[in-house]
Amino acid sequence: MKIQNQTLVSRIMQCMLIALLLISFGCKPKVKEVKKLSDDERMEWWLDARFGMFIHWGAYSVPGGERNGKICGGGAEWAMDKLDYTIEDYEKEVTAKFNPTEFDADSWVAMAKDAGMKYIVLTTKHHDGFCLWDSKITDYDIMEASPFKRDIVKELSEACKKGGIKFCIYHSIVDWHHPQAQAPLYPNYNAGQKDQTVVNPEFPKYYENYLKPMVKELLTNYGDIGVVWFDGDWIADYTTEMGKDLYKTIREIQPNTIVNNRVDKGRTGMDGMDQDGEFAGDFGTPEQEIPATGIDTDWEACMTMNGSWGYKPSDKHWKSNKVLIQHLVDIVSKGGNFLLNVGPDSKGLFPPESVERLKAIGEWTKVNGEAIYGAKASPVNRPEWGRYTRKEGVVYAHVFDWPEDGQIKIDGKLKVKKASLLTDAGKELEIKQSGESSIVVVGPKVAPDTIATVIKLELAQ
Repeated sequence: MKIQNQTLVSRIMQCMLIALLLISFGCKPKVKEVKKLSDDERMEWWLDARFGMFIHWGAYSVPGGERNGKICGGGAEWAMDKLDYTIEDYEKEVTAKFNPTEFDADSWVAMAKDAGMKYIVLTTKHHDGFCLWDSKITDYDIMEASPFKRDIVKELSEACKKGGIKFCIYHSIVDWHHPQAQAPLYPNYNAGQKDQTVVNPEFPKYYENYLKPMVKELLTNYGDIGVVWFDGDWIADYTTEMGKDLYKTIREIQPNTIVNNRVDKGRTGMDGMDQDGEFAGDFGTPEQEIPATGIDTDWEACMTMNGSWGYKPSDKHWKSNKVLIQHLVDIVSKGGNFLLNVGPDSKGLFPPESVERLKAIGEWTKVNGEAIYGAKASPVNRPEWGRYTRKEGVVYAHVFDWPEDGQIKIDGKLKVKKASLLTDAGKELEIKQSGESSIVVVGPKVAPDTIATVIKLELAQ
């Protein structure tokens, strides 16, 4: 037995020696090399996607916008500020009770995918400062400050990869929990938004030692990040120099990621568009609105389904399926992307009203996605009956208001050789000349789709 043991030990030592020799001679695991794309190549997937899901979720889903009978004005994600929580009260009453035992990342991804969405943007940290990942920079995170103790960012990033959805992150520059981030704190955490004289001289330390390291942590530990979506750039403490430095840092870690314009101080206001000048960021971010004629740059309109980003059961002002689908078409017809928000509850479930709307949008995109994904802005003026989108050699007529006679007047600048319905397996429609400036496509008397019927117009070369 002793001889056998000696032989075993000898073999183990030989194996260890061989392993060390292999390492010393450069036989190391290969590290995946990332090809740095051009700006056009980097933006390509995002411009093709056209439709994404915003998820505003965090500990603020616990109160749901209500405290002691008082309902939060505006979005429920602002509960800490609007409902007069001290930091200590918020930790005790909100984050310590955040235990979303029904959270299922695969289910979330499936709902986004079934709705026709191509990417998900998750709030990793909102203004309240609570982090949804296992951070080594702070204890104010899902692992230490809540009973849940599961890395939400990790689970959702992995589910997105498995489901073929681009995983993207939202991160707030503002932090109401961190003493160096903003002043004053309680009872008015967000004084700096309205009054640019409200500053915290310690903010540069917060930026260097907390905000930037957190962003690095997210970009290093959770695989490829499609978009980094910032918010909170409005405070005076945050400077354009910080914004440009943060953008540069992100691109050094993940050269091919896309960053919104709120990384810098260049936007004109809530319309999300940039001022004249050189500002960091890859796309504009109009919020809760659609620019009347589009914008001469890449842009994405973010919107809620009701009036709140975060979970707020008292808010019953839900947009209809018709409004949301026509918003999607309108945005794409102007060259933009649509980022539609869902605010899950404190258990980790999507509100039933959101699920219903996602299902309806998915049924429409399943039939008509050809006219959305990879489509560009209309080549002609907006028609009275709806919108146009286009691809190479094709224009799609999205008819919102179907005429009683079924005859849709098409802009004469479009040299149409063939017209067909997407809703009826490509059924070809009659084309008639109507004067010198337009043609008419003859469809059925009753609209095939009461929300938006799409007619595919193939153009003469």
